[in-house]
Amino acid sequence: MVTDLDRFIACMEYQPCDRRPNHELAAWAQTKVRWRREAPDAVADLRWSWFEEEPALQFDRREFIAVNYGFLPEYETEVLEVTPEYEIVRNGKGIVTKALIEGTVDGMRLCMDEYLRFPVATPDDWPGVKARLVAAMPERRAEVTPERVARWRARACPLVLGRNCAANGFYWRAREFMGTENLSYAWYDYPEMMHEMMETYADFIIETSRPVLEQLNVEYFTLNEDLSMKNGPLLSPATFRAFIFPHLKRLVEFMKGHGVRYVALDTDGNPTVLIPLFLDAGVDVLWPLERASDVSPLAYRRQFGRSLRMWGGVDKRVLPRGPAAINAHLRELIPLVEEGGFIPTVDHTVPPDVSWDDFRYYMDAKWALLAGDYGKLE
Repeated sequence: MVTDLDRFIACMEYQPCDRRPNHELAAWAQTKVRWRREAPDAVADLRWSWFEEEPALQFDRREFIAVNYGFLPEYETEVLEVTPEYEIVRNGKGIVTKALIEGTVDGMRLCMDEYLRFPVATPDDWPGVKARLVAAMPERRAEVTPERVARWRARACPLVLGRNCAANGFYWRAREFMGTENLSYAWYDYPEMMHEMMETYADFIIETSRPVLEQLNVEYFTLNEDLSMKNGPLLSPATFRAFIFPHLKRLVEFMKGHGVRYVALDTDGNPTVLIPLFLDAGVDVLWPLERASDVSPLAYRRQFGRSLRMWGGVDKRVLPRGPAAINAHLRELIPLVEEGGFIPTVDHTVPPDVSWDDFRYYMDAKWALLAGDYGKLE
């Protein structure tokens, strides 16, 4: 019997199989509210944990090793101000934000928070943040028990080191420490601190991961590294090469030298000019290929060849347009699905302008794409 692990490896290695993997990210909390209103019986049994599996939607199973790459201890969460319109809160990352209350569902906002303060403003603040990134703490791998290790060794599905957004990347974490604007200046104003920060973070991920990888090999590890906007990255290739590239390369070499088969990098926006550096560092996969940023998985395959594997690339903006638009969009992806090294998913979480009927149609159409039943996409 072909397993989910078999399908994943065959796809990643450009080999034929009975079909390609069926993965998706998640749906907005507001989308769940809409679907429960539109189709309560159809969604009643959904588990909403799409990274792991969703049997009702025939998603392939993946298992994730929970590793804590965050602050220990976290900052104390503190509500600083509340009005009928907004709340100002310091969260566990030490960031103070102002957030609109209207439209919030299960802690998910309809718009971005306004960021007011960050834990690092100058190099004097860095040691206090660094002290919360100590790798040698058993709490970071509390779920890696002997029983789970034995079960994971006999797995029939891909095993992943860390849950999604567990190991946020070099740029991502520095932005959390400082904020986008302050970070943009810090590469130039505080280069010594930034070099130390990047080195520290690579060491931290490596040493937090080492005790787990000494017991297990895994299919992949994802570095969540949102460093791009619609028109390109938030830092230049020269800055990336000077500050991040050596440590990304060192991190990837460690991972692959300790049983990690693939390293994936997640960034929204348009990272095209940085992809050669990602590949030079040993990164295998890029996702989610945000189509609103004029990113095309077909163009990427022509430009970068099979060295760049890709996940995502289904334009979320197409789904509300109905069956004909969905079919036409998925037909464009047939060459990549046939070749391999590509797993089509919506290019981020599913937003609330997508009805249940349109999403259900997309799932059926995508299944036909994955299985090579292209006649159903006419």
